[in-house]
Amino acid sequence: MSEHDAIRASDSDRERTGQALRDHYAQGRLNADELSTRLDGVYAATTLGELNRLTADLPRLPASPSARRSELALHRAELRRELIQRAGASISPFVLCTVIWAATGAHRGEFWPAWLLVFPVLFLARNLWRLYGPAPDTDAVRRELHGGRRRRHGRAGSA
Repeated sequence: MSEHDAIRASDSDRERTGQALRDHYAQGRLNADELSTRLDGVYAATTLGELNRLTADLPRLPASPSARRSELALHRAELRRELIQRAGASISPFVLCTVIWAATGAHRGEFWPAWLLVFPVLFLARNLWRLYGPAPDTDAVRRELHGGRRRRHGRAGSA
């Protein structure tokens, strides 16, 4: 018995467990008698351990749509921070070249440092579309942010 099991159960803990049992009943994992017996146990339970024992033989239910949305929002925020950091680092050559352009007679020609923005802007646009477009793909963004580092380390280790 873990320390967590000894924690007293709240009304919301009992309600969550009761709803999970009803969902398992709806999916055919429990018959009406088992559901009734377990629900009696849920509302008589005083600790989290007692609630856990009532659902221990049942598989975990898939996350609810609101839980999935919440998880997606959390992943998006984390990946957005990483994207901005990565793009910010790639903009420093643009800033340096803009300073050089301004120091060497900015008034006499086109703004050539703008070409250095092409790749960071494409990188940001593609990945922001992946995060906030009609079919969010946080895994693709994570692979792009973290996969490149692994590949470079992999090649360096094999050479």
